[in-house]
Amino acid sequence: MHSATGQDSSSPFIRSVGRALPPHYASQEQLIAAFRELWATRHFNLERLEDLHRAVQVGGRYLALPIDAYRELVTFQQRNDAWIREATALSESVVRKTLEQAELTPTDVDHVFFVTVTGISTPSVEARLANRLRFREDFKRTPIFGLGCVAGAAGMARAADYLRAFPTHTALLVSAELCSLTLQREDLSIPNIIASGLFGDGAACAVLRGAQAPGARGPRVVASRSIFYPDTERTMGWDVVDSGFKVVLSAKVPHLVKDHIRGNVDAFLASHELQRGDIRHWVAHTGGPKVLESFEQALELPQEALTRSWASLREVGNLSSSSVLFVLGETLEKADAKPGDWGLMMAMGPGFCAEMVLLRW
Repeated sequence: MHSATGQDSSSPFIRSVGRALPPHYASQEQLIAAFRELWATRHFNLERLEDLHRAVQVGGRYLALPIDAYRELVTFQQRNDAWIREATALSESVVRKTLEQAELTPTDVDHVFFVTVTGISTPSVEARLANRLRFREDFKRTPIFGLGCVAGAAGMARAADYLRAFPTHTALLVSAELCSLTLQREDLSIPNIIASGLFGDGAACAVLRGAQAPGARGPRVVASRSIFYPDTERTMGWDVVDSGFKVVLSAKVPHLVKDHIRGNVDAFLASHELQRGDIRHWVAHTGGPKVLESFEQALELPQEALTRSWASLREVGNLSSSSVLFVLGETLEKADAKPGDWGLMMAMGPGFCAEMVLLRW
């Protein structure tokens, strides 16, 4: 157990967090216009489309490809080939930038955790990065597919678990999510319409170092906890269909957050002799307006607690696993954290499940 006063000297550090967005940007108005054109011939209620898109409170999104290029992507293979190419390129740029911020080089990296849910690749993306960045030939690889939005927090927790066993090592967590390449044009279901308005593209990287690695700075990962909610597998995920990944997104998600997250957070904090009032920095996944409102209500958070999550949602949309890392990166840069401050990272995803990561500056 870690007490609120004692600092656990075996906890790894988050040395730096970098973010990258693809070069193509479309405002929500441009996207609504494109969808109107696409779906007008299908007798879909276009006012409903606009209402759903505006309700997600996203101002615009960055896209892996120019907006007109998506018309050419018809098959799963075409979408996935584009995903491999663009996810690898975006991951390379964010890893280079984040290692530079951390004053490290690719040869310092001992283990790469790569998370995604928006494309598949074997060899996986971190292997492709090894050829571009020249990691050492004995670096370890853990590609994680399928955790969805929770993978930013879960990947951080698993990287920290590894560094407790290898306290002199350096680990990278790389997340690349190109949600735009999964969109099913023929699917006029409400979940797909909502997804088409909510999810964006981006990549993030965190550099973590074990407690005995030199040059320790940044918040420590003190502890983590995973929560699995039984028999909720149709709440969120993919149906894999001939044309690719078809979104499964239940209206129950905000209710699950409201029903469970308070008890989950309180129990986790209590096991470290902490309460919600002790947490100065809340790093919440930008699931959408209803999810963020559920976090605020269930945890009785002051209005400013999730400011960075709300801003990220407006500016770039929900980037699946990358989102919580975007919010963490903003927190490291702008939160004016002081030594001794506590932070809590939270995300939820397919399973249905939650992941919480306790941080201390």
